Amino acid sequence: MSCGNERARVTVRQDERERADSEEQFSRFRATAEFGAQWHALRMDEVTREKIEALAFRTLVTHLRERTDVQNIDLMNLAGFCRNCLSKWLRAAATEHGVAMSDDEAREAVYGMPYAEWKSRYQK
Repeated sequence: MSCGNERARVTVRQDERERADSEEQFSRFRATAEFGAQWHALRMDEVTREKIEALAFRTLVTHLRERTDVQNIDLMNLAGFCRNCLSKWLRAAATEHGVAMSDDEAREAVYGMPYAEWKSRYQK
């Protein structure tokens, strides 16, 4: 009888752990006050910080465009995000700034070509 209770506790702990992992993952992908404070500690102005972040994003996108051998599923399994995630974040950021961007436009910005073309060329 106690074994059943233990299993229930383990299941609850696993559910809590998965929920915490999900929340942690979400918080890593959003700019937080703590992240901003870390940048502020570097004593740079907002414009410079945004330029640096934009350059890092463009470098990541360029790298992923060049690494067509790396599949999205591999990125998801290893890093918890993929090219599609980046395109969704790009679209969300555009929307946040009043710029209309479709899913297809965001994907093309990340993939460097229409998504259907990338899939037919590179997806295994």
